[in-house]
Amino acid sequence: MSSAFESADSLAGAVERVARLAGDMALRYYKSSLVVESKADGSPVTIADRNAEQAARAWVERNFPRDGVLGEELGITRPEAPRRWILDPIDGTKTFVRGVPLWGTLVAVCEGDEILAGAAYFPALDEMLVAARGAGCWWNGARCRVSSLAALPEATVVTTDERFAADSGHLAGWRHLSGKAAIARSWGDCYGYLLVATGRAEVMVDGIVSPWDAAALMPIVEEAGGVFTDWKGTRTAFGGSAVATNQGVAVESRLLLGTGITRDVHA
Repeated sequence: MSSAFESADSLAGAVERVARLAGDMALRYYKSSLVVESKADGSPVTIADRNAEQAARAWVERNFPRDGVLGEELGITRPEAPRRWILDPIDGTKTFVRGVPLWGTLVAVCEGDEILAGAAYFPALDEMLVAARGAGCWWNGARCRVSSLAALPEATVVTTDERFAADSGHLAGWRHLSGKAAIARSWGDCYGYLLVATGRAEVMVDGIVSPWDAAALMPIVEEAGGVFTDWKGTRTAFGGSAVATNQGVAVESRLLLGTGITRDVHA
């Protein structure tokens, strides 16, 4: 599969290469017998997560040695660097260890809180999404866009875990939203954002996300013509939650979730 971006030096091409490198490393372990450990927050981690992130870090070190790196498994290096890479080697480790193919590798590069480019690679499905500011969103080498649907009763809405155990307000909001939609599913993790960016779902919500979960997804959704905010309606990948929609249901869906769009959603 060829890259959608011809320049070897472009950040879009770079995040795509890193995502593919790390994702293919993780794929070596997929559907194998793995020891699953628990991190301090109770989430699972395996050798596949760590080795995939290490492969990504090694590439960044060789090609962008002055940049900082923040990864889910191996922490942060050069936090003072003006530009940093944000890595999630396996988004959906629980899915990964059960042999379900809807896990992905996420890579973003940003300056401050402005994300310059992002890639989401789904190795078990052979799907790649890449986006950079002003360059559009590309799905397996072809331009993609969110759906044009504007009626929530006809929409598909998606979440990672519909129980929302950490926040009863998020649970109530999800019930309001999903109760009005035509289809509500919990395929979740980063795959839900792929569905929005490619026009196969209209809304994806997560009550809790970390920077490595969201950073790559924000430019993907926005460059596909969608809206990406936290649960409060603020345009950010660093708000601890995420709501991604097409334009047509953006306002109504956030009102049903108990929030609103507060600023700068079209930037």
